[in-house]
Amino acid sequence: MEKGLILINTGDGKGKSTAAFGTAFRALGHGHKVCVIQFIKSPSEYGEVISAEKFQNLEWYTEGRGFTWSSDDLEKDKAVAQKGFELAKEKINSDKYDLIVLDEVTYLTNYNFIEINELIEVLKNKPERLSIILTGRNADPKLIEIADTVTEMKKIKHCFDDGIKAKKGIEF
Repeated sequence: MEKGLILINTGDGKGKSTAAFGTAFRALGHGHKVCVIQFIKSPSEYGEVISAEKFQNLEWYTEGRGFTWSSDDLEKDKAVAQKGFELAKEKINSDKYDLIVLDEVTYLTNYNFIEINELIEVLKNKPERLSIILTGRNADPKLIEIADTVTEMKKIKHCFDDGIKAKKGIEF
């Protein structure tokens, strides 16, 4: 049995979630069982969610209420995040998956919705064969320390800065 990896996609650039989903679709192509849990994005018509419905070995959960930096109710966001984290722990401990993506999970620790040490404990005690990808800005140094691979996406230029709105099929 191969040892699973812990991978982190972080930074201020575009592509953290996209890269994780690409890896998930690659794993599916090899017959692996995959679970994706999105913590910040609210249920919506994201292209990746629509695509996910076409795969047998993929479970996809959207556990957020939307982007919290413009939230009107951080306590509600915290409760939703904690519920999502409980789901993540259940899925990780089930030993049913080859890959789990915890999309935007760094926001949970950055906003103190969950304790960083609790997340680290879950990761350290994961089933040995399970690989986990964590995404989001400002990954905690403690997470980086335990990860096998860390990629920092760096923004050099972004169309949003020029007032260009998100494009269906590109950003969502």
